[in-house]
Parts: sequence; C-alpha cells; structure tokens
Amino acid sequence: MGDILYNESVAITTSDTVDLPRLTDAVWVGGAGIVVAVLQNGRAVNFTCVAGQLLPLRVKRVNATSTTATLLNALYQT
Repeated sequence: MGDILYNESVAITTSDTVDLPRLTDAVWVGGAGIVVAVLQNGRAVNFTCVAGQLLPLRVKRVNATSTTATLLNALYQT
C-alpha cells in the first residue's frame, strides 16, 4: 500500500456554523494546538496536534470555539 497523495489544498477558515464547501480527505495542521473537527456525522471531536501533523479525517467543519491550532488546510484527492 503506497502513500496517499493530495493534489488540492484550501485554507480552512474556522467557524461554529458554516461548513466547508465539501468534506475533506485530510486536514493539515501547520501550527500546534487543539483542532475541534466536526466529522461527517456531525460529531465534534477535539484533537491535540503538533505542528506539521496530518489528520486523515473526513471533516465537514472546524469549529472556531476551542480551536487553537493555526495554519489549517483542507486536503483533497481529485
């Protein structure tokens, strides 16, 4: 099984109400902190991340409240 490659990246603007245009294939965390990811089923989950961490998650939103990580990018395979 090879590495997963992403060929599209979009900066994530955190919001407690506005979903991303589409589900992510993964989230790149550029700056360390907490990411409050809202999964496909609507459940919000907290992840404590280090700088440069990849979260291989299908996320529909990243909540602004309690998210302290920075430089978040939605990654997609197209």
